Amino acid sequence: MAPLVDTHAHLDFKDFDHDRENVIERAEQAGLKWIVCIGSGQGILSARNSIALARENPMLYSTAGIHPHDAKMWGPEIRDEILELVQKPKQVALGEIGLDFARDYSPRDAQELAFREQMEMAVELELPAVIHSRSAAGESFRIIKESGIRRGVMHCYSGDVDLAKKLVSMGFYISVPGVVTFKNARQLVEVVKAIPLEHLLIETDCPFLAPEPHRGKRNEPSHVRLVAEKIAQTKGISFEQAAGQTTVNAENIFGLGKS
Repeated sequence: MAPLVDTHAHLDFKDFDHDRENVIERAEQAGLKWIVCIGSGQGILSARNSIALARENPMLYSTAGIHPHDAKMWGPEIRDEILELVQKPKQVALGEIGLDFARDYSPRDAQELAFREQMEMAVELELPAVIHSRSAAGESFRIIKESGIRRGVMHCYSGDVDLAKKLVSMGFYISVPGVVTFKNARQLVEVVKAIPLEHLLIETDCPFLAPEPHRGKRNEPSHVRLVAEKIAQTKGISFEQAAGQTTVNAENIFGLGKS
C-alpha cells in the first residue's frame, strides 16, 4: 500500500490536547508515513510547540513562521527567533506565512511587511515557503514573484486554474485540502484535473476543514486518505498512484526522511 503524507497539520493546537498520541497512532494505522506540523498562530508559540512535537516523534516534521493573522507582532525579535527556529533539526520550511484579507486580524501593510521579510528569509536560507493566501490572490502572487523564490507550497489552495499553472511554472506545489470532497468545490476539482499529479500535495489543515463524510467535525491526519481518494477519482487514476506520487512530491519539497 502506498504511503501518505499530511503536509499541513496543526497538531500543536489545543483541539488535540486530550488525545494527541491516539491521533498520531490512527494516522500511522491509516498508512501515513509523515506529518508536517505547521507553525501557525499564537505568534511564535505554535512554531515552538510544533518543533517540540517533531523532536518527540519520528514521523513528524515541522515549520516555523508568522501567520498573517499575527503579522502585527512582526519585528526584529520575532524575526531573529524564526531565523533560529527554522535552522533546527527536522525543520523543513518557512511557514505558514502570507496574506489574509478576508479576516484582516492584522493591518494589511503589516501583513505585507511580514510576508516580504519572511520570503526573503526563505530565499536566503534556501528553504521552501508554505503560503497562506485568502482573499488576496493578486497581492500574494505579486510578492511571491518579486521575492524570486523557486520552491514553495500554496497551502489549502483556493485560487483558479490559471493562477495554479503560473505558480507551478515558478516551482510551486498546489496543496489540496479536504475541501475538494465538498459538493460545491467545483473550482478546486478543476484545478486538480488541470495540474499534473507531480505538482500536487495533499493536506488536512487539521483540526479544520474535515473532508466528507466528516465535514463539520474535528479533522485529523488520518483523513488525508480521503483527499487522496478524491484526487484519484478526479484524475481517473488508482489510489496507489495518487498516494504514491503525492508522497514523493512531499518528500522532494520538504526533504522528508533526510534529517
